[in-house]
Amino acid sequence: MAEILITGAAGFIGFHLSRRLLAAGRTVVGIDNLNSYYDVRLKKERLRILQENEAFRFIHLNIADRDAISSLFAREKPRLVVHLAAQAGVRYSLTNPYAYLDSNLSGFLNILEGCRAIKTGHLVFASSSSVYGANTSMPFSIHDNVDHPVSLYAATKKANELMAHAYAALYKIPCTGLRFFTVYGPWGRPDMALFLFTRAILANQPIDVYNEGHMQRDFTYIDDIVEGIVCIMDRTPAPDPAWDSVHPDPATSFAPYKIYNIGNNQPVALLDFIATLEKCLGKKATLNLLPMQPGDVPATYADIDELMADVGFKPTTSIVEGIRRFVDWYRDYYQLE
Repeated sequence: MAEILITGAAGFIGFHLSRRLLAAGRTVVGIDNLNSYYDVRLKKERLRILQENEAFRFIHLNIADRDAISSLFAREKPRLVVHLAAQAGVRYSLTNPYAYLDSNLSGFLNILEGCRAIKTGHLVFASSSSVYGANTSMPFSIHDNVDHPVSLYAATKKANELMAHAYAALYKIPCTGLRFFTVYGPWGRPDMALFLFTRAILANQPIDVYNEGHMQRDFTYIDDIVEGIVCIMDRTPAPDPAWDSVHPDPATSFAPYKIYNIGNNQPVALLDFIATLEKCLGKKATLNLLPMQPGDVPATYADIDELMADVGFKPTTSIVEGIRRFVDWYRDYYQLE
């Protein structure tokens, strides 16, 4: 029997969360399909580090494989599930939409069914700030309507929230969704801005800057994301007795279901982000200013009042410190001077 099941354990957030839980003496079963969306060598190196701890067990598995997931839950009977596996990326969803159907919709349904079959004690799942879509009221609040996604990726994450709510209502499975805001840090995804910018600047290549740099992001350091997850994992959501069906609040429910934002709560202008990276690298960037990309939004900013009220947690890592740590890791990992 598994104490904690983490899907996407070889991914960016899954790796850091697994390592954090193992350091705390907890037992983790991690699954991942090790797909080639980005460099598999990075995923395997993360996995190698996790497997140095005997309390971690890895199973190579695709969440879209219904029978395999059903067998996994029947065999492991996890008390707590943290579902992080997904097809990520807004831009990739423009050209590879069916990858999102298989992983984010079919795969998530398989996880929900697994939880239903064994009556898992708590399902924590990754949503995204992308669900706020066309919203421009800042900061983004969990009380906001999120019915206007501007990418298929965002639509699948909104669908995950709705699917989880249905299972919480029908089968009383406690579900908590976490809307992550622009996660960055060591061991990050190579398709994310910080990784792309660092690689290009060090190679004396221009960096692509969309919306001509007029962007803001609530960049959130990986350790803060992980601490937020850890705080929430053992806090099982309960039905809200004050929920009003006449004036339903998207942030509350009659079911054992909860949504939180996890963001730095301090949006940073993209050009300031780049300037900080330049200082850490000791090298100037050449900017290739481009128009807004389809599916993108000009700004994100997390309202984390509920997170602070319920679990007493607020991210603390500054953008300067976070980028410095990433650059140090990058130089070490790629053996650069």
